Amino acid sequence: MVIRTFHDLTAELLAVLEGHTITERDDKIERITKLIDQRDGLLSRIKPPFTSEEQQLGRAALLLNQKVDHLLKLQKQEIQRDIQEINKKKRSSNKYTNPYESLSVDGMFYDKRN
Repeated sequence: MVIRTFHDLTAELLAVLEGHTITERDDKIERITKLIDQRDGLLSRIKPPFTSEEQQLGRAALLLNQKVDHLLKLQKQEIQRDIQEINKKKRSSNKYTNPYESLSVDGMFYDKRN
């Protein structure tokens, strides 16, 4: 049953996003990507008519999916924050290693008298 598999994948994705199974960020992102790809493949195969059990599973999957969306947004914000912090550290480090790099040469005075 396709809807059951979709529901199970959604529940597993939610568990990964909540951090219950994987602690390393790169591994977590890789696992999230695989689960999303698997779910996308199943979406095209879900077609009506649905039995009452499939309808219940579909509703439950939709509720889980709302939580997944929220957690994915939080994960994205966390990654963006880390990228901004890294860029800020790079700029700060560059200013330390070459403090005169950002100085403007506007207003330079050239005296032609000898």
